[in-house]
Amino acid sequence: MRNEERSVIPTDGRHARRRSPWPIALGAGILAVVLVAGIMVYASLRSEERSDFSGQVATTVPTEPAPKLEKPPALANWPRWGVTHTQYSADNEPEQVIEQATGLLGRVPMVQNQHIMGWGVGNPEPSPGQYNFGDLDRRLTFMSSSRGLPVITLCCAPDWMKGGKAGRTDWSKNHTVAPEPEHFDDFAKLAVRVAKQYPTVKHYMVWNEFKGFWDATTNKWDAKGYTELYNKVYTALKKVNSDIKVGGPYVPIESSARSQEPSELTGSWGTVDQRALDAIQYWIDNKQGADFIVVDGASMTNDRGNIPDDFAAQTKFSAITSWLRQKSGDLPVWWAEWYVEPENSGWTEEQRTAVQATTLMEFARSGVTTALYWNPQMKDEGECPGCLWAPKAGGEMPMAGLLSGFAKWFPAGVEVSEVRTSDQRIKAIGQQRQSVMVNTSGEDVTATVDGRQVTLRPYEIKWSGRGM
Repeated sequence: MRNEERSVIPTDGRHARRRSPWPIALGAGILAVVLVAGIMVYASLRSEERSDFSGQVATTVPTEPAPKLEKPPALANWPRWGVTHTQYSADNEPEQVIEQATGLLGRVPMVQNQHIMGWGVGNPEPSPGQYNFGDLDRRLTFMSSSRGLPVITLCCAPDWMKGGKAGRTDWSKNHTVAPEPEHFDDFAKLAVRVAKQYPTVKHYMVWNEFKGFWDATTNKWDAKGYTELYNKVYTALKKVNSDIKVGGPYVPIESSARSQEPSELTGSWGTVDQRALDAIQYWIDNKQGADFIVVDGASMTNDRGNIPDDFAAQTKFSAITSWLRQKSGDLPVWWAEWYVEPENSGWTEEQRTAVQATTLMEFARSGVTTALYWNPQMKDEGECPGCLWAPKAGGEMPMAGLLSGFAKWFPAGVEVSEVRTSDQRIKAIGQQRQSVMVNTSGEDVTATVDGRQVTLRPYEIKWSGRGM
């Protein structure tokens, strides 16, 4: 993308919707169960400051002790697939829907991620030294009840760390302002307090999409500022427990179709903005340490949508993953978010899920360690594209089944093989015991897949056992 096009962080409709702290994000491999050792009474933990997310905070109350959660046992396989809880998740649902969502998310254990501020939880430290973890407690308890492997994203920061007034929360600025450099140490102390509050959480992502780290004067990402914050958080968390795993930089990787700027990474799917790659390289070269590398992005270009088409565009994820592994010395690669659908696409749920299936295939074949689905659940009953369950009404939606299938059959570390198909409209991958195929066309297709003749309906996804 041309430099003059990025004087500020992009705010097109897609990004504005997914980067808001109130967006309208399964899967896991063979994983031992995380059980709830105690149930909290949420009402007794809820702070006065969380009563109105649109206004100011008048009072705060100290948090109660965290819910007692059993330590997750050692994993045979990292689950790879997961979900990020957003503003409206299962804990916002009627009791019967909560039970259904618990079953959907827990039938195959998976990674579950939650931010420390925004996206469904209140301000964790409205005033210096005054903590309120009621909402985080509630979300962590739900993760345990649905057998989740918990991950926490350390974003965003209380207002008083960003030039605001202590005891007040301006949610309109939650996702656009980074802590001031003089408060980087305070943010690291908050990260330590979170880690001590939840000793069973062993994986942390630092910040989200470089929010507030865009330098308008240079028209580039402020990788130096972010890395300074990251290093303080990394060092502080490792002092709490050396077993804690920490990752960054969580940079949004964007691409364009008609870019005239040079880039290390280009393909039929577009040209990656070199400024994002430069920011990642700076972090790699200057970080104190890292246990994994985190990014996010979309298959769509900023100027033409998915190219050369909706399905072929998904190879972008494999290309970026390969670049990340090469540049980072083969650090485990996490995709904290990914997006595949252009604005006003008109896709049916079947087509939407079919495209997502090819995305998950790209993640699996390129060796992604973790891919977190940004859960787009909405508040009210009605149409909810890409949701895992129907809001308020309950009932499983197609994306939940897709993630469960990949969670069961394609955990991290499983050997992935290509599957032969006689018709290029059917895409397929497999492992020793199971294969998955998807019809990428809007019509019936009959073909030989993995030595068997199959007929797939338009955009149908089919699982098939393989001979041992």
